[in-house]
Amino acid sequence: MLTYQKVEKQNIKELAGLASAIWHEYWTCLLPFEQIDYMVENFQSENAIKNQIENENYTYYFIIKDGEKAGYFGISDKVDYLFLSKLYIKKEFRHQGLGTEAFKKIKELANAKPIRLTVNKQNLNSIKAYEKWGFKTIDAVITDIGSGFVMDDYIMEV
Repeated sequence: MLTYQKVEKQNIKELAGLASAIWHEYWTCLLPFEQIDYMVENFQSENAIKNQIENENYTYYFIIKDGEKAGYFGISDKVDYLFLSKLYIKKEFRHQGLGTEAFKKIKELANAKPIRLTVNKQNLNSIKAYEKWGFKTIDAVITDIGSGFVMDDYIMEV
């Protein structure tokens, strides 16, 4: 059974730990370790997540399968669309349909607004999943995130 738990202040530390574990496992084939560490610290650490929730209109949810936290997603409600900032599944839960099910929940939360995301151009598995869910590439962007690192992404929307 799949359920979702909204992340509250008391869960932020747990979410940051889950994010760090997933990022350090998943991204090693696409990004250098230094960039992974930098991005986790700046976008997925306890302080970063707390700031996103309190000041940037972000909402996070744990994805729970059979009582175990299998992943998470983060969204931000914008004026004209819902921004899907993060959708990550732990390795042992991938390829079981959890992402597809989580996307159904995200569509529900979007309340008929378009959903937009950015995805690393080299992240072919995720791009394939997003296309299967109906996303189309609408633009490409290279974003300087500091310390000499950039994010080279497609912008996709459904």
